[in-house]
Amino acid sequence: MQVQLRGSKNPLAYLLLIAPFFLWGTAMVAMKGVIPHTTPLFMAGVRLIPAGVLILMVAAFMGKPQPQSWLGWLWIIIFALVDGTLFQGFLAEGLVRTNAGLGSVMIDSQPLAVALLSLWLFQEHIGLWGWLGLGLGITGISLIGLPQEWIFHLFDAGITISIDNWQELFNSGELLMLLAALSMAVGTVLIRFVCRYVDPVTATGWHTIIGGLPLWGISSVLESQQWRNLVPSDWIALGYATVFGSAIAYGLFFYFASSGNLTSLSSLTFLTPVFALIFGYIFLNEVLTIIQWFGVFLTLISIYLINQRENIGGNQKPTITGVRSQESGVRSQESGIRS
Repeated sequence: MQVQLRGSKNPLAYLLLIAPFFLWGTAMVAMKGVIPHTTPLFMAGVRLIPAGVLILMVAAFMGKPQPQSWLGWLWIIIFALVDGTLFQGFLAEGLVRTNAGLGSVMIDSQPLAVALLSLWLFQEHIGLWGWLGLGLGITGISLIGLPQEWIFHLFDAGITISIDNWQELFNSGELLMLLAALSMAVGTVLIRFVCRYVDPVTATGWHTIIGGLPLWGISSVLESQQWRNLVPSDWIALGYATVFGSAIAYGLFFYFASSGNLTSLSSLTFLTPVFALIFGYIFLNEVLTIIQWFGVFLTLISIYLINQRENIGGNQKPTITGVRSQESGVRSQESGIRS
């Protein structure tokens, strides 16, 4: 179902739009207890391959067409390697090598990369208020995820940043998280090119399967005891992360990204650590500090500024974070597939 968010009074439109980021955030909470009991590449494959099968089953039920040309399959493979294999591989390896808070900040900084790529490739207007919103978003997720002593040290005149500091930073896994963020940003932009030849739902399903197979292949060679230490609660968490955190979240996100404003849609990624923080507080008794609450406030302000940047700037051209109406969306997809 395609929705037009601007001017819509249907609450379902907004729920569908924020659903991927809610599901990604809660999936991160569900996976916290699983990571010590399995291996990263195997876990990444579990999140992708079964999810792809589910998406393709739904696509077949909806009557979505399969790829019809070699160009379509080529774009799907490129999409799969970038947003599937590279993103999930870097993310999984980075999670076991870095502080969870810092890793979350780095991975959720990808809206900035998406904005730059969209400006370059699609000439999407960002403007003063959009850049201000992106800056506030990065600041907000930094206050949410970074240790408080790091934040306080930023205001310490005696702090020094040396080459050794940077080497220690990258050797601890942060470089992998930055590469994951860049892979996700490129994948978000690639869906526009993929959808010229393939239906976005079908493309999402195949990209998760094709992207997950190399992860399982590498895991079979380099990793051992991938599932022997998993307990029933771990399998339940993996099931939630696969069905909700991958299949449904990926399907919705790339469906919206296929025809919506990428800068505005990607800005909602800032909600992911907010949801993770809130549900970590509810289910894991993780305490939120005043600084983190302030980070949540800045994050919400940033999303408002990015999505309303045209109106605030006096330009009434609508900024649509979702997609167009059902009829126009179907026509655009059909014309893209025929081309």
